[in-house]
Amino acid sequence: MFGYVRTDEPYLYIKDQTLYQAMYCGLCKGIGEVCGQTARFGLSYDVTFLSVLLHNIAGVDVKIEKGHCLTHRIRSKPMANVDEMTKMLGAVNTLLAYYKYTDDIADEGKGKGKRLLFQKGFKRAKKAYPALEEIIRVRLEAQEKVEKAATASLDIAADNTAEMVAAIADEVLGDKKSEATHNLFYTIGKWIYLIDALDDYDKDKERGLYNPFLLSYGEGCRKEMVEAHEEEIAFTFHAIFSDLRENLSKIEFAFNRDLVDNVLLRGLPAQTKRVMDGCDCKKKRR
Repeated sequence: MFGYVRTDEPYLYIKDQTLYQAMYCGLCKGIGEVCGQTARFGLSYDVTFLSVLLHNIAGVDVKIEKGHCLTHRIRSKPMANVDEMTKMLGAVNTLLAYYKYTDDIADEGKGKGKRLLFQKGFKRAKKAYPALEEIIRVRLEAQEKVEKAATASLDIAADNTAEMVAAIADEVLGDKKSEATHNLFYTIGKWIYLIDALDDYDKDKERGLYNPFLLSYGEGCRKEMVEAHEEEIAFTFHAIFSDLRENLSKIEFAFNRDLVDNVLLRGLPAQTKRVMDGCDCKKKRR
């Protein structure tokens, strides 16, 4: 699930690149404060973008100061200060990382060593934010049932991840949530699930793992499958991008929206094209 939500760098303003990196560092610090230092190894750009988007929707001003950390000891760099929303998302990052490796252990019998890195952080995150842990756990359990039922429908397969992301956003936003924000985060979660499934097509086919694209269109390798069903797959993602644009138009943002638009309206389609063209996006994910 991690690493697909990225900026479209050629069209990214320098000010927004600075903000994004500062938010990345801020989330890393937030993870350390809530979950401990080893949990920082799970830091992801997906949750960093959720932090950018949620801060903007909620109108929480982000304070950025130059600072140092373990990986930047000599030269200081801009870092976002840790606030309550950052701490909540740091917990989310750790909970997702822990459950990801739990899933890897169940599916492939590997990942126990990596999961140990997040065990203490998971306990701390669960204790500090039990509602967030319950959202993630319940939705992942429901997702497991869908996979065991070998559900071929792309919409049904993606629903639990989509609802999980939407519910996390609702919990973080509190009284700032709305139908439009819920639907926006639902659509982001749906895209994350489906792009991950499409990217994993060849691996899942080789290992006999669940994949809705394999069940719906399974023939040959990913490249051959996409070529045979390109129109149908492209329509699925175009519908997602249409929903993103519609819900974005209904949300009032407190600050500049350039970074949000770059990621959602340019970054996601660019990532989709790369995966459909056969790029192995996992090689560059974090």
